[in-house]
Formats: sequence, structure tokens, C-alpha cells
Amino acid sequence: MTSNNYNPLTDTFIPKPLERPSDERKFSDSAIAELEEIVTHYPERKAACLPALWLAQREYGGSLTPAAISEVAERLELSYTEVEGVASFYTMYNLKPRGRHHVEVCTCLTCALLGAYDIVHRYEHELGVSIGGTTDDGEFTLSEAECLNFCGGATVIQVGDKYFSGVTPDNCLSLIEELRNSQKYTPSQLADSIVKIQTPGASTMGGGSFTSQDLN
Repeated sequence: MTSNNYNPLTDTFIPKPLERPSDERKFSDSAIAELEEIVTHYPERKAACLPALWLAQREYGGSLTPAAISEVAERLELSYTEVEGVASFYTMYNLKPRGRHHVEVCTCLTCALLGAYDIVHRYEHELGVSIGGTTDDGEFTLSEAECLNFCGGATVIQVGDKYFSGVTPDNCLSLIEELRNSQKYTPSQLADSIVKIQTPGASTMGGGSFTSQDLN
């Protein structure tokens, strides 16, 4: 028996579309102002789709729900399908909720040679989840990451808008304990940091782990 999203002509599985969006709208007045400022940096509204999705990811609590995608489409005067296609193409956008801390372990060559997969296995055992899973308490989501462009600091782990370097199988569990007690480095704060780069000083959320000056 084949799946209903299997295309026998291309021998591929077609991603299922997201569920029908609700009429929920979460952009605050300040978020709308930020979006309008961002739009002025581009020749046409649709060109601002990527930063608009980051803004939506922040406003919707760290993930892009169907309602979030619908709101971006509405505000940029695009179709839902266009925006969903962009959001589903890039792995940096979360199409499902993540844990309060999204732990992304770089497993590319340099990090892999220095024990990245040993770290992954220690985390899987400690957290009780496999790659891509989220702990039952909603605290952690564990993922592999493509090269984080900091090979000199291998092994590197990204958590929200923070890089942790020099992580080893021997010290990696201390990072988990640090994160349990931290209110920083969340998916929403990552999105807020990227919005701040687009519009330095414009964000009134205060949700990023760093100031605009720090980021610049």
C-alpha cells in the first residue's frame, strides 16, 4: 500500500499541505509597524517575505502556524500558497512547535570529527528523545544542524540566538543544566534577534537575548 502523498511518476513523496488556517491574528501594533518598516527596504512587498516570516515566528511564539502564514500572506498581499511554499522550503522556519530550547548540534565534518555524534547520543539518552523529538515537558527539542560556520569552535551547538562552542561529550550535559535554568535562547528570541537586525532598535518586544548593538 502506498501513501496518498506518494507520486509514482517521480518516485517521491509530496509534502502534505498544512492544516487550514484559522482567522487568528497575532501581530501587535508594534509588529505591524516593524513589518511596514521592513517593507520599505525592498522594491516590492512580496520581497519582504523572509523577514516577515521571522516576524511572524516571533509573534506566534516560536513557530509558524497556519494562521501565522495566513497573516503574512494577508499583510504582504500574497496568496497563502506562496507564503507556505517559502516557509516550508527553509529549515530555519519552524512549521511545528519546538521546545522552550531548540538544541541544534552541528554534525558536519569538523564537528563530527570532534565528537558531535557522541554528544547527540548523550543528549538522546539524557533527554529521552531521538533527533527531531521534543521532551514531554516541552523544555527541549533536539536537532542536527548543517554547518554553523564556526569550525574553529567545534563542536558547536546553536540554541535559539546563541552559539555554544567547544562542547565535548564530557561537558555537554552541563549545557543542558544551564539551559534548564535559563529564560534566554528560545525560538521566539532567535526570531526577535533577526527582526532586530532588519530594523535595529525598532523591536519593542525585548524578547531577544541580545540588544541590537550586540548583534551589530
